[in-house]
Amino acid sequence: MMSSSFDLSHLEELTSNAEQTQDDLLKEILTLNANTEYLRQFLHGSSDKTLFKKNVPVVSYEDVKSYIERVANGEPSDVISGGPITRFIKSTGTSGGKQKIFPINDEYIEQLGYVLNLRSLVISK
Repeated sequence: MMSSSFDLSHLEELTSNAEQTQDDLLKEILTLNANTEYLRQFLHGSSDKTLFKKNVPVVSYEDVKSYIERVANGEPSDVISGGPITRFIKSTGTSGGKQKIFPINDEYIEQLGYVLNLRSLVISK
């Protein structure tokens, strides 16, 4: 859970060791999601970063669209997420001409708020 109270030292902390920060975040994401239906086919329940880099392909929205639609149509969140999906948002459709739906959860909303607040702090300085 991210704190909503911060100063520019948080930005310094996040950027001073970006590689470790990214590795830690990837480990957290893989640990949470390794047993989803989607990732299980590549990781077999493992949260190993090397296995992830080796086995999980770079995909387009079209490649995962059917998984997203299944959850949007009522299947359990664990098809694509280790945590609960609490809502879906739609893209504007400007990049490809068609709107896309994206699953999100309350933690995403909280983290987005943190990033927006941090951005505002940087801009105001």
